[in-house]
Amino acid sequence: MSAPSTPSGTLLQLLPEAVVQADARWEVTYLNPAWHRVTGHPVEAVIGRSLLGFVHPDDVGTFRAGMPVFRLRFADGEYRWVRLQLHPESDAAGRVISRQGVLIEITEVTEQILVEVRQRFLRLLETIDGVVWEAERGIGNTFLSPQVERLFGYSVEEWRSDPGFWRTHVHPDDLAEALAIDDAAYNATHSYAYEMSYRLTAKSGKVVWVRDLCRAVVEPGRPNRMIGLMIDVTRQKNTELELLRSDNRYALATRGSNDGIWDWDLRTDALHVSERFHEILGLEDTPHVHDGGWRFLQQRIDPDDRGRVQAAYGRHLAGERANFSVDFRAFHGSGRLVWVNWRGVAQFEDGVAVRMAGSLSDLAERGSSYDGLTNLPGRPLFRERLAHAIEAYRDEAARAEAPPTLVGTMMFAVLLLDLNRFKAVNDTLGHHAGDQLLQQVARRLEACVRTGDLVARMSGDEFNVLLEAIEPAEALERARQIVAALEVPYDIGEHTVASGASIGLVTSTPGMISVDDYLRAADAAMYAAKSRTSGVCVFPAEGSGETQPG
Repeated sequence: MSAPSTPSGTLLQLLPEAVVQADARWEVTYLNPAWHRVTGHPVEAVIGRSLLGFVHPDDVGTFRAGMPVFRLRFADGEYRWVRLQLHPESDAAGRVISRQGVLIEITEVTEQILVEVRQRFLRLLETIDGVVWEAERGIGNTFLSPQVERLFGYSVEEWRSDPGFWRTHVHPDDLAEALAIDDAAYNATHSYAYEMSYRLTAKSGKVVWVRDLCRAVVEPGRPNRMIGLMIDVTRQKNTELELLRSDNRYALATRGSNDGIWDWDLRTDALHVSERFHEILGLEDTPHVHDGGWRFLQQRIDPDDRGRVQAAYGRHLAGERANFSVDFRAFHGSGRLVWVNWRGVAQFEDGVAVRMAGSLSDLAERGSSYDGLTNLPGRPLFRERLAHAIEAYRDEAARAEAPPTLVGTMMFAVLLLDLNRFKAVNDTLGHHAGDQLLQQVARRLEACVRTGDLVARMSGDEFNVLLEAIEPAEALERARQIVAALEVPYDIGEHTVASGASIGLVTSTPGMISVDDYLRAADAAMYAAKSRTSGVCVFPAEGSGETQPG
């Protein structure tokens, strides 16, 4: 390393201001005679000593960082405000070997203002969990806040002594992009703000993720300079990377299960959905973010199912259920209705739901919940829908002032029907004919019920129907219409087949509390209906355990 040059002695003797020169470690290497006149300290007593030893202890940190205004200890022991802007001198390798500048004492009139400004600056620096910096081309950092030592392990002197220090410590994989952004700022023709994210190698060898909030400052007559704030975002970045890995694993798992994924921000009503979500609904070319989440869902849900869907997730949001799961009919992009299962869970903050996430399943692809032969829901779906109806009825009954039997809007009826002479069709015409008979029965059943009702194939030739929001008398009339519709002969190939059905009917009653209660009652009524000419038998609303003829 070459020795620092010394200014012309003749010239410096004539200057009334004190000229100060120190090496990269703040050791004083030169003072002109004015130093003694200004500060009272003999020149010989100061040369070779650290300049920092003359700086007020409270000002050492910001002086090292590049703040030119500080308090200096004079020979009488008093600290006075001075300004010393030190300019670096570099060797052939670009490393700072000395700093030199002119020391000017600041008048007492401005001292109080300087104290207040400086104290505000210090308080601001202390509250910032990052490194405040300023840099110029060829000089490097003209200011660097002391946080650099805590965050990265390097001393202010180490960093500021080398104009290329930052560039040599940026991670190699991020260097090209960072240099391109940095060079653009140095060559800018106007001031502007910009941001960089990159990895920096700390003194310990640890790789630190940095978010750098910067501004290029362009002023006439002087080189461009940059100011900024470096923030350690390693923990945040690692969390983001782990979330990304987790999302990728979850995406792979959901592709295996063939479910669609959704994430709903309840504060902004923005609904994010996966590609598979749109595939299930036949909306492949639709954007994956819907700004009006509930409005989008309402358009897809069959109107007769919307109330039930809202009630399902409403109970979850009210804290009555740990999560929610509800089956409903959705409008496919082709115009047809498809059965889907929508389930999820909410995230709460201070007792308020702020986010919901979950999955959407195509029930036609879940064999245990959907019957492939008749394209009707199967036993699991019917049981779940019936459970919702029971719960809604009991909740409404508990809140109502009238007796539970009068709560019409939540009343429902369960029909269990068994085909007559189905075994004979299978035995004489074969199972293929039996399958066709079941398909035709399914279509007739769907034609006999309202849009919001549910028809399901339970097993073999046994079907269930759930009629919601219906009075007992209307449910009985609907059952009779079904019997009449199923008695009309069926055309199966070249054959005309006569069949029919026996129906057991049970309406909502406070005496039954479970799905099995209702299914057992409907089953008992159905077997009794086989001996009735009407083909329908109603389970009594309460108590006797005997069936009543329809």
